[in-house]
Amino acid sequence: MRLVLFQPDIPQNTGTLIRLGAATATAVDVIEPCGFVWADKHLKRAGMDYLGLAEVVRWPSWQAYAAATHQGRLVLLTTRGTEPYWRYTFGPDDRILVGRESAGVEAEQHAAAHARLLIPMAGAARALNVAVAAAMVLGEALRQQAV
Repeated sequence: MRLVLFQPDIPQNTGTLIRLGAATATAVDVIEPCGFVWADKHLKRAGMDYLGLAEVVRWPSWQAYAAATHQGRLVLLTTRGTEPYWRYTFGPDDRILVGRESAGVEAEQHAAAHARLLIPMAGAARALNVAVAAAMVLGEALRQQAV
């Protein structure tokens, strides 16, 4: 299983997701450009000493990522999703894609996704922090795989 971050804007979230990847033995793909310099102190602070423990692959662009051969399905987390994440049956090679904090993903990434999952919100809430959302969904995916 892999976490895929599409053009992340906030270094703290990226660091947190890399730390999550290290702690769960989940590889992390970062599709650039990022909205911050990779050496940002906030990325390092959030990732702590886990940055060196995680398997992180940086991709220069969506085109480079899309042209590569990947295992598993691309599963997009989106507020425009049609299926609650807990109803989805995850596979061991699925790639969980999260978008930019400021704008999500574009139509091209929506079209490339095998599934578009949502986290239902209560009341007037619109969305969760991307790191929180990814952690919730990855947790469910790993639970289903009995990891």
